Amino acid sequence: MELSAVREKIRFYRDFPKKGVVFIDLLPLLGDAELFTSLVKEITSHITCPTVAAPEARGFLFSSPLLTVGGGIESLIVFRKSGKLPYGEGDLVRIPIVKEYGEDSLYCRRSDLHAARVTGDEICITVFDDVLATGGTAEGMAHALNGMTVPAHDGRMLPVRVMEFVFLAEITDIGARRRLEKIAPVKSVLEF
Repeated sequence: MELSAVREKIRFYRDFPKKGVVFIDLLPLLGDAELFTSLVKEITSHITCPTVAAPEARGFLFSSPLLTVGGGIESLIVFRKSGKLPYGEGDLVRIPIVKEYGEDSLYCRRSDLHAARVTGDEICITVFDDVLATGGTAEGMAHALNGMTVPAHDGRMLPVRVMEFVFLAEITDIGARRRLEKIAPVKSVLEF
């Protein structure tokens, strides 16, 4: 895939949503079906786990199509903002995160991990997001996932393990890669 065509579509907005932040707008990539399809295939080539965990909202836009292009991705675990994810008693997990905009929380359901394929004696997860800036969202997700266990069909409790982080774009001068590499390897399709 020609990544220069992807770079030409991306827009940057200084001081959005607050002063000092440079917002990387990837939404123009959704305006070109051929380019978007190629991009989804490129992202898939960086992912080695059958289960992908992704936060809303742009993480959803770029991760959901990964289920449709082959490459071994079989399930998607969604991380949503407060009040957006229905759940049964004891099923909801709160994940505190620190983003460039401030502190926040995401939520996931333990029961969604039952769809994940067992690899060896664990559930292997790729954490995917659109942009790696400070790394707070991905780090919070990884810590929460690495602390979970899932009951297997034979009654054993299997640990969940984040094997890698994959991003569509990375802002390299912030240094979040070093922070995340303490947890798992980091891969980015584009670097800025």
